[in-house]
Amino acid sequence: MSERKTSVAMILAGGQGSRLGVLTRWRAKPAVPYGGKYRIIDFPLSNCTNSGIDVVGVLTQYEPFALNSYISNGAPWDLSTNNGGAYVLSPYTHVGDEGHWYLGTADAIYQNIRFIDGFDPEYVVVLSGDHIYKMDYSEMIRFHQTNEADATIAVMPVPMEEAHRFGILATDEQCRVTDFVEKPANPPSNLASMGIYVFSWQKARQYLIDDAADEGSSHDFGKDVIPAMLNGDERLFAYSFEGYWRDVGTIDSLWEANMDLLEEDSGLDMSDGWKIFSRNPNLPAARIGSGATLENCMIAEGCDVEGTVRHSVLFQGVQVASDATIVDSIIMAGASIGAGAVVERAVIAEDACVEAGAHVGQAGGELVVLGSDCRICSGASVAPGQSVEPNAAVE
Repeated sequence: MSERKTSVAMILAGGQGSRLGVLTRWRAKPAVPYGGKYRIIDFPLSNCTNSGIDVVGVLTQYEPFALNSYISNGAPWDLSTNNGGAYVLSPYTHVGDEGHWYLGTADAIYQNIRFIDGFDPEYVVVLSGDHIYKMDYSEMIRFHQTNEADATIAVMPVPMEEAHRFGILATDEQCRVTDFVEKPANPPSNLASMGIYVFSWQKARQYLIDDAADEGSSHDFGKDVIPAMLNGDERLFAYSFEGYWRDVGTIDSLWEANMDLLEEDSGLDMSDGWKIFSRNPNLPAARIGSGATLENCMIAEGCDVEGTVRHSVLFQGVQVASDATIVDSIIMAGASIGAGAVVERAVIAEDACVEAGAHVGQAGGELVVLGSDCRICSGASVAPGQSVEPNAAVE
């Protein structure tokens, strides 16, 4: 038996992220870079550290290598303690069981009941690994305790036209959940679940066991477990969150979340006391050449910039040659933009090369996405809305 913990966090980080296209060909969505120096997974991991939760299970599945190697022992997030830590948990086979992939969010937790039981927690915090936000989970746990809740769901209003993408709730005056429907075609409201839950473990544990035995279940929290708890008249409460939160499940939303960092009033302050930790190489300061022009941009360590960069985010080690122009774009670590090249409204993955005189994207056009290690040859062009596979060449 490990040392008993009041709370254990479980981060669901096995999603394929197919809507991110070439950016997730060889990695899970939570491992996608963000903001010049981070990965998406840095946010829930750092939130756990800042909230005083020191046992974190990270549930991986699709293309786990990049995520596993990035998290390692959890040291950058202060999660490498003797009595806690970050644990990467993949699907595995039990004795006498054929085993299977995680069938849904609820099944992912069910398959790790033994891991959770080893810490005998009073509460389990279930998180998504692919959202950008800062949240003090300890405040949500206190809300859960005060209401003697069996489950607490973090919620926030979303634009009505986007409500069909979320689990939608109705509550009474005491914030107790009275109705819940997952991704309704005609949403009755815009109060959306953020996919962040606090469960009283012993209560949730039994519902997970019952759900696993139900052959007709899709083994999902939103579709199955939450409705079952509601039908069982359990105490479910909605915890209102008012800070910045963005689901970065698409190229457009990932681009927008990066551009938010360039706005003073976006609501996401990376300089406040709530630090977001990450694993970063030890690089020298960026070098900005005498002929460079910079306007409303972020330039990470190790960059070498001679050209023009406007309203863009450059990750570590990016090279921008003289007379090159980058506008409204995300350039990930190690990419290079050649002399006289033009990059507009693009997301360029790690170590991609845009050679001299090439033209990628167009002002006002759909986003262009270049996969890692691809090459846009000298003088070639990539039209708005196009994607280039990793390691491919465009001549």
